[in-house]
Amino acid sequence: MARIAIAYHSGYGHNEVLALSVAQGVRDAGGEAELLKIEGPGQDFDPILEAITASDAVVFGAPTYIGDVSAAFKAFAEATSKIFAVGGWKDRLAAGFTVSHSFSGDKGHTLESLTILAAQHGMNWINLGVPPPAVPAAERGPDTLNRVGSFTGLAAQADNASPEISPPAGDRETARLLGERVARAAQRWARGADAALARAA
Repeated sequence: MARIAIAYHSGYGHNEVLALSVAQGVRDAGGEAELLKIEGPGQDFDPILEAITASDAVVFGAPTYIGDVSAAFKAFAEATSKIFAVGGWKDRLAAGFTVSHSFSGDKGHTLESLTILAAQHGMNWINLGVPPPAVPAAERGPDTLNRVGSFTGLAAQADNASPEISPPAGDRETARLLGERVARAAQRWARGADAALARAA
């Protein structure tokens, strides 16, 4: 069973909704999801780092604040330098998600920050894999998958409303599909590694 870590920060609860949906997708694909919540920049990140090191893949999640990851997530990213120094996450799988109030909000920059974090560690990035909607933007309702039209990772949009209702159903389902994709990729990755070991034996 693939073990997928979901390391995320959520300032107002909207990004946590996505993290929970990613976790559901992991479980739907037969994987084990481990939710690792980043509470703030001053916390002890060692337990989160250890859990990611013990996993088969990680999904990073950060809200987009002023066009980039939140300060809490940035502090976590900097704390990973001790893992970087020893190549502890090299060749692991990684993916990411974010949310902001506007449809753009420069969420692409946040996803780029997440991909660069993974690249710094020598990880292999898994993109969203959900095509953008083939309908005019005006017809993209709350149930539309990948309604923002992101490719790198999940880019969700949330109104200034309770996390119980926003982000909407389409964004939550897109997050679930991302979790499924990562879990299945981790399963294939592990099978390939096992086959390589068997050939070498």
